[in-house]
Amino acid sequence: MGATAEQYLRQLDTGRRPDLPETTAGTLRLDVRDDGSTDHWYLTIADQHVQVTRSAEDAELVVRADRAVFDRMVRGELHPGAGLLRNEVTVHGNVQLLMLLRRIFSGPDGARHPRELGRAALAGRTTPAGRGAPAGRAVTTARGGRP
Repeated sequence: MGATAEQYLRQLDTGRRPDLPETTAGTLRLDVRDDGSTDHWYLTIADQHVQVTRSAEDAELVVRADRAVFDRMVRGELHPGAGLLRNEVTVHGNVQLLMLLRRIFSGPDGARHPRELGRAALAGRTTPAGRGAPAGRAVTTARGGRP
């Protein structure tokens, strides 16, 4: 995904997002700095939905960074928490909401949740017919030899 943060936020689907916790609600304002100007993006999160508007209104969490930093977050190249620790991102307000950005931004192309990978790996395992042993493990007889 080569999208910029602005492109991503403009096309962000307002439908249900099952990756967001059901009980989480809050407001975030993203202050995107670029060449002496600041763009403000206001995100309202409730009931696993994200609504995006352009507003400089106060929010529960204000996240400030350069445009390039937000672009890296959108592409999954920078975790918001890592950006905070590196002082590439500054925040004011409820810092717990910062971790929602990782779930809102889609990440790199082809990225999959680790649970999906685990389920796919388990689904791909089969036992040899009539042996009952997990795939990839040798079955031995009582004498120590192969059946």
